[in-house]
Amino acid sequence: MNSTPTPHSEPRWHRRKEARPTEILDAALEEFGARGFAAARLEDIARRAGCTKGTIFLYFQGKEDLLKALTRHVVVPRLELAEQIVEQHEGGMRDLLEKLLRSRWDSMTNTAVSRMPKLIFAEAGNFPDLARFYHQEVIARSHALVERVLHAGIERGEFRDMDVTNVARAAVAPILMGAMWKHSFAPHMPEVNDMQPFFETSLDLLLRGIARHDARHESTGGEA
Repeated sequence: MNSTPTPHSEPRWHRRKEARPTEILDAALEEFGARGFAAARLEDIARRAGCTKGTIFLYFQGKEDLLKALTRHVVVPRLELAEQIVEQHEGGMRDLLEKLLRSRWDSMTNTAVSRMPKLIFAEAGNFPDLARFYHQEVIARSHALVERVLHAGIERGEFRDMDVTNVARAAVAPILMGAMWKHSFAPHMPEVNDMQPFFETSLDLLLRGIARHDARHESTGGEA
């Protein structure tokens, strides 16, 4: 009897070997999001991915390596997209800042990236190496990009003088809040799970606050 497996009878990990690392990372994101990093088990990640625990070790050294790879797989490409937005933008810095923050809001609320802030904030205190890694790979890079736009806006006369470092933090904070709310309170409070108005209000306050002229001055054409 011919024991050679047909294409339909081959194990999943044989048929899709090239996709295996991505499938493991996707499963890790689901498991970390559901249980937290500390409580998540490799065997449960393997079960979600449809492979064995041993298969994970063919690609990753352990949970910390998985989370680092997950950050580079899910979050870093979004940062690279934001950097492209800044590099390719032609026009005012106010429009660029709004475009940048809206793009980040969309990523943080409508994609798998939204799981990462809650996961990292919850676990950073117990895993300092991961905290330093995430700060270097994501947070510092993200803030530096916003600071770059703010500095350019000041130099062009669009924005007033400001504490650029802390304004950059304030600009990103509502986006992080939206992502954390989505995976904390929103599932249990459907009547208040629409965070879009919160983002719009925060963005309006930011843009008005950093403008060189206040809204009344602009709307009256400079009249007292």
